Amino acid sequence: MQGKKNYTEKLFPGFQLSDRIPKDNLYRKLRETLDLSFIYKDTKELYGCTGNPSIDPVVFFKLLITGYLENITSDRKLVEHCSMRMDVLYFLGYDLDEELPWHSTISRTRQLYPESLFEKLFNKVFALCVDSGMVSGHTQAVDSAPIKANASMESVVPKMPASPMESHLRKVSEENPGTAKRDGKSVSPVKISAPEHELKRVEKHHQNLRDSPVRLAGASHKKARLPGNKTHYSPRDPDARISFKPGKARKPDYHCSMAVDTAEGVISHIQADFADGRDSQYLKDIGLKTQGRLGKNGLTMTDLLADAGYSNGSNYDFLEQRRVTGWIPVFGKYKPDIEGFPYNKERNEYRCPMDRPLPFKGFSTNKHGTVLKNYWAAPRDCKACPMKPQCAPKKRCKSITRTIYDEPYLRAYARQHSEKGRQMKRLRQSTVEPVFGSLTQFYGLRKIGVLGKAGAHKVMLMAAIAFNLKKYLKKRGGKPSIRILKTIMEAFQGYLTIFYRQIRPRPVLLKAP
Repeated sequence: MQGKKNYTEKLFPGFQLSDRIPKDNLYRKLRETLDLSFIYKDTKELYGCTGNPSIDPVVFFKLLITGYLENITSDRKLVEHCSMRMDVLYFLGYDLDEELPWHSTISRTRQLYPESLFEKLFNKVFALCVDSGMVSGHTQAVDSAPIKANASMESVVPKMPASPMESHLRKVSEENPGTAKRDGKSVSPVKISAPEHELKRVEKHHQNLRDSPVRLAGASHKKARLPGNKTHYSPRDPDARISFKPGKARKPDYHCSMAVDTAEGVISHIQADFADGRDSQYLKDIGLKTQGRLGKNGLTMTDLLADAGYSNGSNYDFLEQRRVTGWIPVFGKYKPDIEGFPYNKERNEYRCPMDRPLPFKGFSTNKHGTVLKNYWAAPRDCKACPMKPQCAPKKRCKSITRTIYDEPYLRAYARQHSEKGRQMKRLRQSTVEPVFGSLTQFYGLRKIGVLGKAGAHKVMLMAAIAFNLKKYLKKRGGKPSIRILKTIMEAFQGYLTIFYRQIRPRPVLLKAP
């Protein structure tokens, strides 16, 4: 007989969400594991004593965690999705007939809460991973990637000078005429200290901007230039920076830097930076914060893995002072030896092919503020040398410039070309790069949906929290990892070997009759 289902809504249904959610459901485990009661105390000062009640702070963070676990970046879509999921409603503490908060409330609350509150939640989840034995702490892999900002290249506008340089200087002179009096004494007005060639360079740059305005890529103009951070900015999100790499399109981005523990792939640190900076300038901040977080959990960092983008003499020296071995490949332009000019460490001098000395002469600073060591030969030695056209064709004498971090560079170069250095490179590639791929593809970090650097930092923290939480729940209630199984099997084989040695029959020696 064919059956037919007749549906009629009941006025008073006898229904409980807890009876319908399976025991091994992700959100049921999350509700039983994650304790967010500390948030009430940390957010109490952000609210007044009168007015309508706000969204529950714990519910707000649970909604965010759900969004990144489900790879949903829109607050509107997040509320719609959660209202149709019984397991999510049970995790949030809502019943079927209760309305969830409005999507605009989530956006305003995200702006209200400081970054420190998000970092505290990240530290709590990280501590759970440490307590479960998922974090070794001694080896951390560092990498970075650009994350698209909530702005487009069509919205960027050029940075134009408000007035020409000459009119600006004339206005300054008019506002500061003659001499000024200070403490009853006549003081001559402060004059511009910049050299004349610098002023001419700035004036020429402003004149070029006025004569040939910067246009977008593809504009049919002979003097059109591609937009960059020196000429353009986004009024929608001024903190976003235009990033570009060979073969990739220019777009406003944020710089996401991350440290991952090599034991189980747990994220130990994540932060948002401006996209116009180099990777090497963020390593010290990453190292200090990662080392501090590990120290609070009773762990010690001894090795740090990174790619050549973090190669910097000051970074090598910083890691050595912190007693951390930096497995960072030396940048390609660095040369450990100068061909034909051997170095004498005891005398701190170089020797030229004609066996003439190039002693140390002093320090200097380049335009980037880097301190350099200078060596050069005596002019009288080079003047009569037959190799001067090859060594110093346009100079009075041969000179050599080296960085003050030459010894840390040499030690890093030796580690790079060792067998362990190649192993560490493979370990870094297999640890941090898959984590970045997972965050961008499955945890809502493909695009920053909020504005400002502080908002981008909150987004990255929540994505890392969701990633670590899911890994923690799998470790806690799932199958043991391959590493643990291997350890158990090795121990079991050891016990079997001892057991067989004890029960093995000993050979009986027969005496001759």
